[in-house]
Formats: sequence, C-alpha cells, structure tokens
Amino acid sequence: MSLKVIGAGVGRTGTYSLKLAINHLGLGPCHHMEEVLHNQPVQVPLWAAAAKGQPDWQTIYKGYESAVDWPTARFYRELIATYPSAKFILTDRSPESWVASFSGTIYKLLAERDQAPAELQAWLDMGSEVIAGTGFPDGLDDAGLITAFNAHNDAVKDAIPAEQLLVYQVKEGWEPLCTFLGAPVPTEPFPRTNDRAEFWDRVSGKA
Repeated sequence: MSLKVIGAGVGRTGTYSLKLAINHLGLGPCHHMEEVLHNQPVQVPLWAAAAKGQPDWQTIYKGYESAVDWPTARFYRELIATYPSAKFILTDRSPESWVASFSGTIYKLLAERDQAPAELQAWLDMGSEVIAGTGFPDGLDDAGLITAFNAHNDAVKDAIPAEQLLVYQVKEGWEPLCTFLGAPVPTEPFPRTNDRAEFWDRVSGKA
C-alpha cells in the first residue's frame, strides 16, 4: 500500500478534522499523531529512528493510505521523494491563532514533559525531537513561533510541485478538498473537532 494523500501542515491547523474528512472520503485509513499515541510500542521507535535519519516508511505507514499531522509533517521533503505521485495538503490558519492554540496544547505538553507519566516519556521525547526538527524547538516566544510557522509553510510550498499541493483551511469545508482529491462532496457536515479540551482528553486517554 502506498500513501496517496500526505498532510504537510503542522499540528493545531485542523489536522484532526482533516483526518476525519479523509477517512470519510474513503481515502483512509489516515495516519495521525493519535495513531502513534495509541500504538506506542510499535510506532514510537519507528518515528524516533526517522527523526535520526533512518526512516522505514513502508513499515511506518503499513495499512495506511494517507497521513496528516505530526510526525508526518516533519518529513514532507523525504515523503515527496518516496511517494512522488502523492497529493499533499498544507493545512493553514492565521499565525496568531495558531500560536495561541499550539502554545496552549502541544508546546505546553512538551515544555512540561518531565512531569508526564513514565509511560508517555518516550512518545513525548520523540515528539519533541520531531517538532524541533520542523523548526519549533523548546523556548520560542510568540514572535519566534510565528516566524517558524511561516517558514515551514513557505518551505512546503517551495518543495512540493504546485499541481500536487493544496493550501487549505479546514473552515473552507468540503468543496476545495474534494475538488483537489477528485472525490464527490458529501452531504454530511464537514467534521470540526479537537478543540483544546479535546486535545487534553486525547492525551490523557479520556477520548
């Protein structure tokens, strides 16, 4: 099985809603950081190796037809080389709103990872390395995060051929996504999920 759809947008840009949408369109199963969280013994060592330059994409994505969110978003350059016919989606939002969401969820979790349960430490260490490798090391202020966010998005646009890339905000709904993917527009509402409260529920295992 080869990846057909790859998300290059970082976490907190609507990637969980996009995952649900892709699955609904029949282009899944779609890999997301949640998959890593729920299958840590297998997934964490694979991604930790990828972060150190030793990826095994076939094993990482076994059983998946699409992938979004971190860790995937860190590796868009390697993935366009590995899956040259894939379609890429860069989820975007205003940098200011992204910083507020990222700072209150993922960045906070990583900054306080020494206080997390022991069973999450390897996952958090891998996540920290992947996210730092995407341009977001520990300790950036809001201005630094905005600069890094814009730099990542610009780099994706430079690396992925325009005809294979959709720059997309999930608030745009089904139409641009379905047009890009060649899929019929569903009658169901576009999935909107994973607000900050849901994020913490997922990390804690409540969702």
